[in-house]
Amino acid sequence: MSRKYFGTDGVRGLVGEYPITPEFAMKLGYAAGRVLAAAGKRGDGEHAAVLVGKDTRVSGYLLEAALQAGFNAAGVDVYLTGPLPTPGVAYLTRALRLSAGVVISASHNPYYDNGIKFFGAGGKKLPDDVELAIEAAIDEAQPCVGSKQLGKARRVSDAAGRYIEFCKSTFPNDFDLRGLKLVIDCAHGATYQVAPHVFHELGAEVITIGDKPNGFNINEEVGATHVETIRKAVLAEGADYGIALDGDGDRLIMVDGDGTIIDGDMLLFAVARYRAERGTLGGGVVGTLMTNLGVENGLKARGIAFARAKVGDRYVLEKLQENGWVLGGEGSGHLLSLDRHSTGDGIISALQVLEAVIEQGKTLSALCDELTLSTQVLKNVRIAKGFDCHASSAIKAKVTEAETAMGSEGRVLLRPSGTEPVVRVMVEHTDAGVASRWGEAIAQIVASEASAE
Repeated sequence: MSRKYFGTDGVRGLVGEYPITPEFAMKLGYAAGRVLAAAGKRGDGEHAAVLVGKDTRVSGYLLEAALQAGFNAAGVDVYLTGPLPTPGVAYLTRALRLSAGVVISASHNPYYDNGIKFFGAGGKKLPDDVELAIEAAIDEAQPCVGSKQLGKARRVSDAAGRYIEFCKSTFPNDFDLRGLKLVIDCAHGATYQVAPHVFHELGAEVITIGDKPNGFNINEEVGATHVETIRKAVLAEGADYGIALDGDGDRLIMVDGDGTIIDGDMLLFAVARYRAERGTLGGGVVGTLMTNLGVENGLKARGIAFARAKVGDRYVLEKLQENGWVLGGEGSGHLLSLDRHSTGDGIISALQVLEAVIEQGKTLSALCDELTLSTQVLKNVRIAKGFDCHASSAIKAKVTEAETAMGSEGRVLLRPSGTEPVVRVMVEHTDAGVASRWGEAIAQIVASEASAE
């Protein structure tokens, strides 16, 4: 079944436009409260309870109040954390034995966007069938429970401190960060009260940027989507590494001391290589359809199994669980280590990378020295609504021609967008010229076939 409101990471959109309105948020809170509470009460014994956290967008106040009203009207208690990273909400949901966790955030998007996403009782993202049940409940009647059954709300005053200690607990007890100078970019987002303390308390000298949120500057020229900012800071400060997080703290990009930018694909390879050498990999590695071919080839050259999931960290998680593995990630910087946390966590992922650096006595760039990334050419081709690029014999023929010509050194991926009328054409090859030529050829045939419909 197709989903009406939920995308790959919850409900998201422009604040004030449906569905990111207070009216819809209240309905969503009520519906989610009913569906999630039905799975078993987890709270004070009388009511089910959920945790609600948010990033630093000004609209978080509005959506938080509306969600709380919906949950309370459904007879569900609400624990409010205030600004807290998405993985922090996942952790506390599990630690407090609650029915669900809710995060009000649009991740790396600008302040005028916002979203609402959920974690189940175990701190893992909701499966599709639960989201579909919530969607169905939104459109049903929503009578308020009686006064005796109304839910309550309370603040979790020590949420940030609890999460800081959890992050530190994932770092080996016999390791510390003394002697390292780090630049931490909090993207003016949810990690600003957390990330600097984690790295400082483990012994590092910490220089923090992007730590002055005002409700409007989240992700603005800072964070994991604007890495040139932290790159300049690392070089100016003479730091060993830069750690760039995104607005809700589940994404990570790093910078080496020489200014080299290390993206999610490279970080995934570095951690996988380190774990394989230590015998702690726990099976293979999961990437996505967009993971660079160089990562797959580099891992297989070291005898490490590799599998691809659909794009989105929720699908990486599903594939990891299906295979019984623990390590996966995306090029955008979402890394999952299921033996450390139930969801992707930028801070914990950075600690894993620093653990590898310290243990092996190598720079981060050196940990990636066996990785040769391919060139990825990406083109968005506008199409008419309903056009199926995979049904066109002409497109199929051109893709087959390209794949035959490129052999094992390249690949083609066509992905219809789930949010706009475009087909995303990706051609990858070890030779940039080859990737560019085939990317243009396939984009042209897609455009021609789409216009002929």
